[in-house]
Amino acid sequence: MKHPWFTKLAALAAVVLLLLFGLGQIEDVVQDRQHYRSMTAQSVANSLAGPQTLIGPLIHSACVESWDVETGKGEERRMEERRREFRLTTMPEQLQLTSGAAMEERARGLHKVNTYKLKAHLAAQWAPLTGLQPQTTVKGSRMQCGAPILMLGVGDARGIRTAQLTLGGQTLALKPGTFHPIYSRGLHAMLPESVLGGLDGLAVTLDLELVGTERLSIVPLGSNTEVQLESGWPHPSFTGRFLPSEREVRDDGFRAQWRLSSLATTAQQDIAQGKPVCQASSSDGDEQATATPSGACADSFSVAFIDPVNPYSLAQRATKYGVLFIALTFVGVGLFELMKRLRVHPVQYLLVGSALCSFFLLLLSLSEHLPFGASYALAASACVLLLGYYASHMLGSVRRGLPFGAGMALLYGLLYLLLQLEQTALVVGALALFAVLALVMVLTRHVNWYALTSARALAPAQALS
Repeated sequence: MKHPWFTKLAALAAVVLLLLFGLGQIEDVVQDRQHYRSMTAQSVANSLAGPQTLIGPLIHSACVESWDVETGKGEERRMEERRREFRLTTMPEQLQLTSGAAMEERARGLHKVNTYKLKAHLAAQWAPLTGLQPQTTVKGSRMQCGAPILMLGVGDARGIRTAQLTLGGQTLALKPGTFHPIYSRGLHAMLPESVLGGLDGLAVTLDLELVGTERLSIVPLGSNTEVQLESGWPHPSFTGRFLPSEREVRDDGFRAQWRLSSLATTAQQDIAQGKPVCQASSSDGDEQATATPSGACADSFSVAFIDPVNPYSLAQRATKYGVLFIALTFVGVGLFELMKRLRVHPVQYLLVGSALCSFFLLLLSLSEHLPFGASYALAASACVLLLGYYASHMLGSVRRGLPFGAGMALLYGLLYLLLQLEQTALVVGALALFAVLALVMVLTRHVNWYALTSARALAPAQALS
């Protein structure tokens, strides 16, 4: 054959395609394991309680306005009653929520899910309840309203463990449900009719113990809302429409505080209009906003108790570097083959690439049982030792195999660094690629590439064992 290098390049292209197929299969395995973890989180939520949302407390009252309308003519003339049903709602002027969240880990098989037990103290104050005084729309109509109901809406009522409501030093009986047509999950208490005529407004306190999974959302319903949340979880993710005014994240937990005015949020109008409280998904540790039209959701803010060392998200990120690993390794082998005038068979390239692919599968399987750092160290060490041993024979001597193994160890170290970095991962990766390119260019600056196309350039320099 006149240009045997072309045959070699075609064989290497086929090897690369095979390895890319293998990497694709490994990525599918990672996605399947992520899907199983999501199913585990959903299973825990179905058995315990899902992500929680606090709406309220607020007071509402159902009213009916009725009036008579004359219909027909002559002898068929008669009076018919018309009705208009509506609901009056009043939000607190001052709303203070102080709470602490204790984390509890639940597991299904190999997969773990973060749940929490929230102990919250809510204090709400209303101005005189003039908002519960109905206004007629038809002259001479009759108005009838039910008793005022104080309600607290939650995302999943199964998570309510204990609740106690106090009004004016007296404990009121709490019952399940809210009697609200939109936010029906939660609890309520019937207020005495006398509160409607009070000139001093209304003040209540509510002590609540609530269990949830992975995320807590709060709707700031007060004209002035203050929320303080503490937890022993060191990896909170603050999302939603408002970030904390103050926050302190430590190795042993976090403390966050929100101070919001109704001038900065439309939460009161949103809840009065019955808008849904949209959530973000964080079961995999990545926050993604729910795809809903702008303005279709009620204002809220959230805290997600994420796991930053989720092995599946890290393994997926690592797998995305698989093509780069294969390319850099083949470049290294090709440099040895070129500079030392060796002959490396495409099958040997395939075996080296297969060892690289097996690293990602080892990393995924080990990280399900061990901490991610230890799993990475074990998988990388095994692959470096295997590749160093094989390269010593493939390249003809231990003196050539050792630098190859050291280069692989450097590559695995760089990958681990990239996985730990978030904001600077791109710049570090770009600089590393530039350094590799510069090294290749320097080492091959005297190579006569035209001479490599001759058959004599491929004459074996030595026998390989």
